Amino acid sequence: MLVLLPPSEGKAAGGTGAPLDLGTLSLPGLTEARAEVLAELVGLCAGDPEKAREVLGIGEGLKGEVAKNAGLRTAGTRPAGEIYTGVLYDALGPASLDAAARERAGRSLLVFSGLWGAVRIGDRIPSYRCSMGVKLPGLGALGAYWRGPMAEVMPAAAGDGLVLDLRSAAYAAAWKPKGEVAGRTATVRVLQSKIVDGVEKRSVVSHFNKATKGRLVRDLLTAGLEPAGPAELVDALRGLGYAVEAQAPAKGGKPWALDVIVTEL
Repeated sequence: MLVLLPPSEGKAAGGTGAPLDLGTLSLPGLTEARAEVLAELVGLCAGDPEKAREVLGIGEGLKGEVAKNAGLRTAGTRPAGEIYTGVLYDALGPASLDAAARERAGRSLLVFSGLWGAVRIGDRIPSYRCSMGVKLPGLGALGAYWRGPMAEVMPAAAGDGLVLDLRSAAYAAAWKPKGEVAGRTATVRVLQSKIVDGVEKRSVVSHFNKATKGRLVRDLLTAGLEPAGPAELVDALRGLGYAVEAQAPAKGGKPWALDVIVTEL
């Protein structure tokens, strides 16, 4: 099972570990592309902080993020699972998983990133600011930039099992499963169900969408469940107490669409 996650916009402070070594990161086929994005981002933030704030889409109060990016080559690192914070990662709670679940998380979770392309949660990275929606002056939109490199490495990374795609739209743009891989991919939408005047009303949730996805992944990891495909995922989630409605594609080569229905947020 491979679980595709978005990063968090906010990051924990950098660690005290050795500085970044691109050669140690997972998916080594991305090393050259990572080096190119890193050089562009560091150069921009070190050379023109005001332009960098504009490019990164951050306000005056976050100008410290620009200085952080300028020092990425020498900053301390920590595991990506500790760098990424926020609602999804709070619900997932990588640090509080038992040893067996942490091992499964280390090989199953892949976090997409505007700077790194994608990393596993054990990869040591510095804290940074660079979303997939950024357009770097020399490279253009990062979502488009990463499509070529990701297309080269992701089919092998996906292996021959389930691909559970929990990414937001911006990060999904960097790689879309195709063909046989798409057929064993499942995307998830979280809907809140309310009874209004005796009639069920469903609505897409945003903030709590992330929390539900984090809990869902945690429950799979803790239970030691690694479904072989989308149909098995539906069974596994229902067995864990989730209300799931699944829509299988009408033809092959398309992902399954799963709705997880919640009544309380």
